[in-house]
Amino acid sequence: MGASVSPRGGKRRLNAEMNVVPYIDVMLVLLIIFMVTAPLLTQGIEVQLPETDGENMTQGDEPITLSINRDGQLFLNIGDKRSEPLTDDEVIQRAGAIVRNKPQEMFLVEGDAKVPYEAVARGMALLQSAGVQKIGFVTTPPSPAQQKKR
Repeated sequence: MGASVSPRGGKRRLNAEMNVVPYIDVMLVLLIIFMVTAPLLTQGIEVQLPETDGENMTQGDEPITLSINRDGQLFLNIGDKRSEPLTDDEVIQRAGAIVRNKPQEMFLVEGDAKVPYEAVARGMALLQSAGVQKIGFVTTPPSPAQQKKR
């Protein structure tokens, strides 16, 4: 009986193609890692802090501002009774109504310099629970004498 002969003459040829399967596996693992970690990075109150000597904000309409006085009372510059303090539920209710109509609306927090930080944090938490995504702080530019000290 004769020996079987391969169709290529018995010699093995080298395969010069690149094997991309390991690279695809690495890419899928990286994709899974980024998908899992991305939501963890966005937890907490999202705050965009303005610099004290930054440029003025230009906007067509009056921005929505949550004001906090020295006593920790909350005021919103929307609605009928702007000069009357609001309860936590009223702030959430009014801010939630605005967010439903304009989801990307910017809210500004204006806290008195003497108010405890806890009151400002509570106001920001109320805005966040109403669904506000963009929060900024209102500051006044430093006086020229203070700028020279820097």
